[in-house]
Amino acid sequence: MHEQYQHLDVEAQAQQAWDSAHSFKVSEQPGKEKFYCLSMFPYPSGKLHMGHVRNYTIGDVISRYMRMQGKNVLQPMGWDAFGMPAENAAMKNGVAPAKWTYENIDYMKSQLKSLGLAIDWSREVTTCKPDYYRWEQWLFTRLFEKGVIYRKNGTVNWDPVDQTVLANEQVIDGRGWRSGALIEKREIPMYYFRITAYAEELLADLDQLDGWPEQVKTMQRNWIGKSFGADIVFDYDAASIGIDGQLKVYSTRPDTLMGATYVAVAAEHPLAQRAAEGNAELQAFIAECKAGSVAEADMATMEKKGFATGQFVIHPLTGDKLPVFVANYVLWGYGEGAVMAVPAHDERDFEFANKYGLPIQQVYQHAEHSYDAAQWQSWYGDKDGLSTVNSGQYDGKTFSEAFDAIVADLEANAHGARKTQFRLRDWGISRQRYWGCPIPIIHCDSCGDVPVPAEQLPVVLPEDVIPDGAGSPLAKMPEFYQCSCPKCGAPAKRETDTMDTFVESSWYYARYASPTDSQGMVNKDAANYWLPVDQYIGGIEHAILHLLYARFFHKLMRDEGLVNSDEPFKNLLTQGMVVAETYYRTLDNGGKDWFNPADVEVERDSKGKIIAAMLKSDGLPVEIGGTEKMSKSKNNGVDPQTMIDAYGADTCRLFMMFASPPDMSCEWSDAGIEGANRFLRRVWRLAQAHVSAGPVSALDVSALNDAQKDIRRSIHLAIKQASQDIGQHHKFNTAIAAVMTLMNVLEKAPTDSAQDRALLQEGLEAVVLLLGPITPHIGHTLWQALGHSDLLIDALWPAVDEQALVQNTLELVVQVNGKLRGHIQVAADASREIIEQSALTCESAARFLEGVTVRKVIVVPGKLVNIVAN
Repeated sequence: MHEQYQHLDVEAQAQQAWDSAHSFKVSEQPGKEKFYCLSMFPYPSGKLHMGHVRNYTIGDVISRYMRMQGKNVLQPMGWDAFGMPAENAAMKNGVAPAKWTYENIDYMKSQLKSLGLAIDWSREVTTCKPDYYRWEQWLFTRLFEKGVIYRKNGTVNWDPVDQTVLANEQVIDGRGWRSGALIEKREIPMYYFRITAYAEELLADLDQLDGWPEQVKTMQRNWIGKSFGADIVFDYDAASIGIDGQLKVYSTRPDTLMGATYVAVAAEHPLAQRAAEGNAELQAFIAECKAGSVAEADMATMEKKGFATGQFVIHPLTGDKLPVFVANYVLWGYGEGAVMAVPAHDERDFEFANKYGLPIQQVYQHAEHSYDAAQWQSWYGDKDGLSTVNSGQYDGKTFSEAFDAIVADLEANAHGARKTQFRLRDWGISRQRYWGCPIPIIHCDSCGDVPVPAEQLPVVLPEDVIPDGAGSPLAKMPEFYQCSCPKCGAPAKRETDTMDTFVESSWYYARYASPTDSQGMVNKDAANYWLPVDQYIGGIEHAILHLLYARFFHKLMRDEGLVNSDEPFKNLLTQGMVVAETYYRTLDNGGKDWFNPADVEVERDSKGKIIAAMLKSDGLPVEIGGTEKMSKSKNNGVDPQTMIDAYGADTCRLFMMFASPPDMSCEWSDAGIEGANRFLRRVWRLAQAHVSAGPVSALDVSALNDAQKDIRRSIHLAIKQASQDIGQHHKFNTAIAAVMTLMNVLEKAPTDSAQDRALLQEGLEAVVLLLGPITPHIGHTLWQALGHSDLLIDALWPAVDEQALVQNTLELVVQVNGKLRGHIQVAADASREIIEQSALTCESAARFLEGVTVRKVIVVPGKLVNIVAN
C-alpha cells in the first residue's frame, strides 16, 4: 500500500478489477430480490457536464448501496441519439449526423467509465441504431392497424425557406431561427398517437405512484387537465350566414351561459372561411392569424385581436343573436375551434369585449359584497358565496344548481350535453427532419397508407447523408422513398417524415431488460422480471412530457402483451441543478462578456461571501453575476474531465454527494472539491498507518473498557445514521457527515493494545463500507489493504450492533443560567435527584454558584442540566 493517496493508480486498478471480474454484468435470478436503478440517458452532445456527473453519481450510489443489501441490481446506460442537435452540428461541420453522433458516444462513454459507474455495459442501447428502432417501427405498425396511431392534417409552424416544420421554441419573433423567414401556419398530414384514449387511466394511475414527488404528479394532473363541462350548440342565424347549421363549443362553465354575449372562432373555422369570401380585409386578418404561434403559452400572453364576421348565431336558451368574431386566441384543432365568451367573468373575454365595444352581462353576484367590473373576473373562478343574477329563470342559484339546471335544459332541447373533457391532446409525432426514426408507412394510390410488413423492418435510415437545412433530405432521395406497395405490388412512395425523438425515450427503459433480443421488442420474461424500474432519476424539466409519454408507452406495451405492469417507474427522484458563480463585464453595445470562474480571482468577507472579483489576466475588476445553472452561455461550466484528472473520480463523486441533498441545487466550489480531496487523503493516511503496523487480532467485544466502548459506539452510530440516510431518505450529504464524525473519533483513538488496534480495524472497515457506494475506487483498494480477499463490490452493508449503542454512562452539559459551565458523567439510568446533585457539585460550575441562590434545576434527559440562580 503506497504511503500517499495516488488517485490515478487507485482508480485505474479498481476499474481493471471490476472489468476483469465482470462485476456489473447481471442476469435474471428468479427468487432473488431485484432492484432496477435507472438514470435518464444522455444525449451524445460531445462531452459530459457536471449535471451528468451529479445525475449518474446519484444513481450509482443508490445502485451500489442496494447491491450491498444483497439485491440483484441492474444499472444500464444508453444514448438518446436521434434529434435536431446532430443535424445542426452536421450542417455546421459538414459531417453526417451519424458520424458526429457515434464519435461523441465513444468519447462520452469513456468519460462515464472514468467515473467508475457500476453499469452493465453489455446492455447498452443506442436509439439511432436499426436494431433498436426496428422494434419502435414494429409497434408503430401494430398500433396503426388498430387505430391507436392515425393520420390527419395538423397545424404547424412552417418555414417556407427551409421547407420544414419548426417547434414553437424555434420560432423567434415570428421568424425561423435558422433562415430568418417569416413563419406560416400550415396544415400538413401528420401522424398522431391517440394518447387521449388513455387520459383517464394516465390521470387515475398517478394515485398509484407513492414514490413520486407530489410536485411532479401535480404537473402531470394539470397537463392532462380533466374538466367537467358541457357541449353547447348555437344554431346558425341563416339570414346573416346564408345557410342553416350549428356551431358547437365546449365550456367548463355552462352555468354562465346567460352571460354569453358573443362567440369567437379560429381563423381556420368554416364560418371564418365563409365570411372571408369576397372580404379582402378579413382575408388579411385570417392570414395574420395563421402566421401566429400555435403554442398555448403564446396564446395566453399575446394581444387579443378579433374581426367581426357580420354573422350571428342564436343563443340556445334566450333566442338572442350573438355576433361571431374571428379571434387570434382561438386555436383550430383544440376542441371545436370555437368558444363562447362571457366577458363579465373571464379576463380574456373582458379585455376583448372592451376593445370591440361588446356587451358585458354579469351573471354572478356575491351574497355580501357589491360588485364592480374589476371584481367580475375573479368571481368566475370563485364559486363560494355566489349566486346567479340576470339569468332569468336561473336566478338565485348556486354554481352547481345553475350548472345542472342549464345543462338539463340544453339536453332537453337537443342543444347541449354534459361532457367530461381533457386538456391533453393527441401526440403528433411527425417531423420533417432527417435524423430520426423513419415512419414505417408506404403510400399507395390504390391501397392508401399501408404499414410496412414486419418481415421488411427495419426501414433503415441512410447514415451517410449531410443535411443542408432545406427540408428533409429523405424527400429528395428517390433511392429511399421509391418502393412497391406491400399489398398490391404497384409503385408506391415511402413516408419521408421521421418520428419525434420523444418516441425513442419513451420505451428505452424496457429495452434494457433484453437489449440484444432479435425476436421481439422486449423479452417478456426478462421484462417482467426487471420492470417496473425501482428507482428513476432525472431532472424536473422532464416532469411532464417525457414521463407522461413513457407512462403512456408502458400502457401500450402492456396492452400488446409485452409487459404485465401498469406503470414504468415505481420511485422517482428529481435531482437539482449544478450551479456556479458567474462573472462578466458589460460591453459597449450593452451585451455581456462572461468569464469562467477559473479565470477570476475573488475576495471574500469573513463569512465567505464574495465581495470583489478581478480577471487574473489583466487584474481589472469584473462584475459578480451571482450563482446560476452551469451553462455555456454564462461561461460558468466546469469540465468534469479536468476535475477527474486533477483530483480523481472519487473526489468529484464525494463533493457532489456532500454539497447538498440530491433534490436541491448543488453549488460548485473549488474549496469544496479541495476539501473532499483532503478528507479522502485523511482516510488513506489513517488506513495506511494502521496497515503498516502489521496484522490485527480479533476484537473481543466482551473485554472492552469504557473508552473503547465509546469508540465502538461511535462506529455503530455512524452505521445506523448512514443506513437511514442512504437507504431510506437518499440524504447522502448527512451520511457522509456521519462518516466524517467517525473519522474524527478514529484519528484520536489509541493504538497501544491489541484491542485498540482491533477496534480501529472495525472502525476503518466501517468507514470503507459506508463510503463504498460514494467513493468506490479508494474503497476497493483500502478494503483489500485491510486484509479482505473479496472485492468491496461484493461486500454486504455493515449491520448495526444494537448492543454497542447501549450506554452505561452519559456525559451531560452543565449550564448556569443557560451558559456552558462544565460537563458531568452520570450513569445512564441515574435518577433525576442524582443528576441534579452531580450538577450542583460539579467543580467547574460550582464557582459560578458562590454567593447566589439556586432557584431551580432543569434537567433535559440525556443532554443537559441548567441551573437557574440569582
